[in-house]
Amino acid sequence: MLEKLSNALKKTTDRIANAIFLDKNMVDSIVKDLQRALIEADVNVSLVLEITKKIKQAALDERIKGIEKKEHIIKLLHDELVNILGEKREIQLQKKNIFLLVGLNGQGKTTTAGKLASYYAKRGSKVCAIGLDVHRPAASEQLKQVCDKLNIACFISLKEKNPAKIWKQFQPELKDYSLVIIDTAGRDALSLDLIKEIKEISKLVKPTETFLVMSADIGQTAKKQAQAFKDAIDITGVIITRMDSTAKAGGALTACAETKSPVVFMGTGEKPSDLETFDSDSFLSRMLGMGDLKALMEKIQSVVSKKDINAVQERLKEGKFTLKDLQSQLESMESIGSMDKIMSMIPGLGKAKIPETALETQQEKARHWKHAINSMTPYEIENPEILEKQTSRMQRISKGSGVPTSDIRALIKQYKMLKEMINSQASLEGQSLDQKTMMKFARKFAKKIKF
Repeated sequence: MLEKLSNALKKTTDRIANAIFLDKNMVDSIVKDLQRALIEADVNVSLVLEITKKIKQAALDERIKGIEKKEHIIKLLHDELVNILGEKREIQLQKKNIFLLVGLNGQGKTTTAGKLASYYAKRGSKVCAIGLDVHRPAASEQLKQVCDKLNIACFISLKEKNPAKIWKQFQPELKDYSLVIIDTAGRDALSLDLIKEIKEISKLVKPTETFLVMSADIGQTAKKQAQAFKDAIDITGVIITRMDSTAKAGGALTACAETKSPVVFMGTGEKPSDLETFDSDSFLSRMLGMGDLKALMEKIQSVVSKKDINAVQERLKEGKFTLKDLQSQLESMESIGSMDKIMSMIPGLGKAKIPETALETQQEKARHWKHAINSMTPYEIENPEILEKQTSRMQRISKGSGVPTSDIRALIKQYKMLKEMINSQASLEGQSLDQKTMMKFARKFAKKIKF
């Protein structure tokens, strides 16, 4: 996600922080690097010039001295970038909620409908979806398939070609749900027909939220789309999809902020859990390598229900932690995303220089561990330390799972380290799990993690 810009921002802040003297040549060099990175990320040129002009003025201001000047410039850069990314908007659910998704064809509305349904179902809402796209062939079937995979109720009509009639047909069933997500038709381009249909649907369903779904790869064109849809109906927020696959996302994000259309969610991959709330401060924090604990917690909630999280926490409080628990954690991590994505969200590990091949090796090792655990007896799962005492057990597991004994030893070692971390919770008792605490915790155990 905006990897080049992320690397450039880290490099810029590091150069400012480590500079002995911020002379004119150093400032010019930093500003040029920053301008290049922002323009490559498709941020509007006038915005780029505005930001870099302020940074240059602050850097050359003789009234600000020494360390104070460095801190001032880094804070100025942070604040200006947060400003152009737009303010955070919290979605407050009511007793009854209707989310209307609008946008052009091919922007990811149907997939996003499934992600939103999964996101709120994991948080305790009774969710359903309804398909009102009567123009695109197989649109309703696609929505049904997406929802069926997530065990989300979905209402569609394969024969009816009038969205209003479909909505009225399912009114009795929809009353049973606290959140109804509506997938609507798009067009290849913004047309009068599309605007007319969306206006009519909006008037009929009376949505509590109307989200414009746009792909990040449209870049600065997002400004024109956001403004046009906003003029036609009351857009309450924007969902940017495909944030994981384009360098032009900077253009889409800043364009929405310019039209005062807040970005509320980002789609960051293909999985149902790859949906994150957008918070410009947290987003920038991750890009600067400082982690984003809130986004990580949201990711965890998207793949593990609140009930399961509470059950695990109760077990951990009682000091119960077996290889079965570790296997569940490995499966949850696999659902959350790649190892580098998870590490980028953990304060204290975001800037760790770990080779990409090492992370891939660790992911492969984690898959081996799951196979090894499946070949163990219930007693071995509950008492994994016995494998080190009776190596014949380890050899049997190795043959049964096809996993080398070296990987099984690494599994036991990782298990012991995690158990130590869990026991260390006592030292964190009463402390809130904030950025500072997580950084302290990460530093304590980072040296023990082998890749």
